[in-house]
Amino acid sequence: MIAIDEVRDYVGGAWRRPSSARGTDVLNPATGEVIGQSPEGTPEDVAAAVNAASAAFPDWRALPPAERIQYLFRFKQLLEEHFEDIARSITIENGKTLGEARGELRRGVENVEVACGIPILMQGYTLEDVARGIDESMFRQPLGVVAAITPFNFPAMIPLWFLPYAIACGNTFVLKPSERVPFSIARVVELIEQTGLPRGVVNLVNGGKPAVDALLDHPAVQAISFVGSSPVARYIYARAAANGKRVQCQGGAKNHVVVLPDADRETTTQIVADSAYGCAGQRCLAVSVAVTVGDARDWFRKSITDLAASLKVGDGLGNGVQMGPLITPASKQRVEGLIAKGSAEGATAALDGRGAKITGHERGNFVGPTVLDGVPASSELTETEIFGPVLSVIHASSEEQAIDIITRSSYGNASSIFTGSGAAARRFRNQIPTGNVGVNIGVAAPMAYFPFSGWKGSFFGVLHAQGRDAVEFYTDKKVVIERWPKEWSRKF
Repeated sequence: MIAIDEVRDYVGGAWRRPSSARGTDVLNPATGEVIGQSPEGTPEDVAAAVNAASAAFPDWRALPPAERIQYLFRFKQLLEEHFEDIARSITIENGKTLGEARGELRRGVENVEVACGIPILMQGYTLEDVARGIDESMFRQPLGVVAAITPFNFPAMIPLWFLPYAIACGNTFVLKPSERVPFSIARVVELIEQTGLPRGVVNLVNGGKPAVDALLDHPAVQAISFVGSSPVARYIYARAAANGKRVQCQGGAKNHVVVLPDADRETTTQIVADSAYGCAGQRCLAVSVAVTVGDARDWFRKSITDLAASLKVGDGLGNGVQMGPLITPASKQRVEGLIAKGSAEGATAALDGRGAKITGHERGNFVGPTVLDGVPASSELTETEIFGPVLSVIHASSEEQAIDIITRSSYGNASSIFTGSGAAARRFRNQIPTGNVGVNIGVAAPMAYFPFSGWKGSFFGVLHAQGRDAVEFYTDKKVVIERWPKEWSRKF
């Protein structure tokens, strides 16, 4: 195992120290302790990883898909065997609770399982006699070297949205994880190494913006996958596309739930609380705004405030802890500033999580669960991705008005409705302009065999992560049209 205070790259089947200076302190968010230093990253380090991937590509591409997935079967088994170790590493460097870390890793494993179906998922199709004596076929072929740039909030799961599909399709892969959470994915790559995967098929390069820009500009990189904030997603999409690359960029979100008067009160409150405050609100599918309709206003406001106030906040490794810290002191300062801004702009802090103190963890980045009631439409918070444990509650007179509120948002990642009415639910799912929709579901997270969708300012690209979209993204289609006249055959 790599020492926890040393961040290394994995290039061409070997672990190596980055050539650049240390750039970012890696913190345990619950204690404030420095547990490592990530490098700044250099074009030279990126070039080494890309060159290793390029060298490995011809032989890896030529390996039959049924043989490629044997490495994924072994990888899946190793993930199961080391499941608790990786989950604990996620909690230490990210801050989420151990239960949340386990849930994250389970979702990642599901993507490995789906990618093992590549011999079927990657199949093309054929039609005989498109004209007399002429047959036509479509084949899927890998792109070459592909890369992913992944965020801090899901250190293991999001890389596994991309890596298994990319290599199962015959590509070679370069991963640039968040400089905030380099250790969990290093554990995962160690397991990949144990599968005996050929050198250079999977590479890991650490760093910040210099490493990102080098991947976006390198001519051998054929495709870029990214998850992060919308401003960065837009930047990456524009720069990579300008360099002729295929790109998929999952951006930020402002996810709404609509609570109708007939919603089950207890179940709705519990599910919305889990969605708003799980992972301390640091996930792109977290509920950020609850829109109550009609008579739901009074009972939901009280029930969500009471439940949020009862949540146990602390170190994610602690027994009974239900919500952990934010990732950095800067994140804490930013979220607390937005709570203050919302209050100043007319919202009422029914529950204020600023200044949270956890005994024994005074240096941790804790913000308590917060409920901002009556956020006015003019508030900057209506279009700000807070990315913290803050739920805004606003009110609408009808389902139509609630849908209109969501429609006006520049984001389109996810939305949900809570109701006992099938007609209302169907109308909502049909009209709502978001890519992921929940009905009596707080976190509308697609399973690995469905695309992780997103619309408007929450996604830049055409093909999403996971499932068949991933196979489409990581392959090119080649169409072959053949004629074999009988008289030509006689000549041989």
